Amino acid sequence: MSGLSQPEAFARIRLLRSPNIGPVSYAQLLARFGTAEAAIEALPEVGARAGRAGRAAPAQTIAREVEAARDHGARYLFHDQPGYPRLLSRIEGAPPILLYRGDLSLAERPCVAIVGARNASAASSKLARDFAAALAGAGMTVVSGLARGIDGAAHRGAMPATIGVIASGIDIAYPPQHAELQAGIAAQGLLLAEQPPGTEPRGSHFPSRNRIIAGLAAGTLVVEAAPRSGSLITARLAAEAGREVMAIPGSPLDARSQGCNQLIRDGAVLVQSPEEVIELLTGFDGTPRTALAEAPADFAFEAAELADARPAAVDSLLSSVPVSVDEVIRQSGETPAAVHLALLELEIAGRLQRHSAGRVSLAGG
Repeated sequence: MSGLSQPEAFARIRLLRSPNIGPVSYAQLLARFGTAEAAIEALPEVGARAGRAGRAAPAQTIAREVEAARDHGARYLFHDQPGYPRLLSRIEGAPPILLYRGDLSLAERPCVAIVGARNASAASSKLARDFAAALAGAGMTVVSGLARGIDGAAHRGAMPATIGVIASGIDIAYPPQHAELQAGIAAQGLLLAEQPPGTEPRGSHFPSRNRIIAGLAAGTLVVEAAPRSGSLITARLAAEAGREVMAIPGSPLDARSQGCNQLIRDGAVLVQSPEEVIELLTGFDGTPRTALAEAPADFAFEAAELADARPAAVDSLLSSVPVSVDEVIRQSGETPAAVHLALLELEIAGRLQRHSAGRVSLAGG
């Protein structure tokens, strides 16, 4: 959105930083009230309908954030501005606001994510570095999460054609031993952060970071990963987004290969050379070959429908066990807009928690 006024930009940051508001509720509030300024005014009433008045983040807190971002050479990128990554905008719960340093045009090139084990073997680290160099040489941008092991090797191999997505504020280097690498990516490649400046990474931030990595890329390549690792979470998120999921097989005797072998068994595409990755992703049309891809949602829904909707009564259908929003709509017999509005009010009141794959539960579950 070109021509976004400074007051509205400030209000958008303030809205997103407000308690109990995430990417989904942020987008729905904008759709219902038209502007972030109007949404902030409506927060108390919206939350009160579900039992607890909503409240906005303090304006002075946001003023300090904006100043800190400026001091560290970062800029804000809003979801409807030119330059916002096209593929990322298509995922569920895409980050409404990103902070970035570096060359934003790298996200406009064909992107491939390379992820893997933090305690990677020397052989797999070299493989990740070589794959990244070959893919960058073919005109692709390599995306990863600046973690130790495979991530770091992929960034170094692709430099400067690489995007680093971090789980902290854009001014925090994590892990500390990658401070120089992170600075190099900010100067020569592209560094992205969803969290406000000054935010130290927490466990809950990493799945959020992983969804950005998966969302930026047409495909995700897992080089080496143990079962139940963060790399497999990224691969599953890529599959949920309808992207290609690829894995390099390894020895069944090495625990660090079991995650990749499991992905291949479950339907990921086995690859053994950069050329195979290039072939899979060249001209990617949104139809992955991987059998991991999720079925699309049954109930189509446009956020703009919230403007005229009335909330459905869905409290009795929810529990501490996550359930898909589609299932709530199906069992309620109400329109998608009415159910989504009810869930929005519950979330602002602090009574609802959102999960991956479009699932929700009562907060505290």
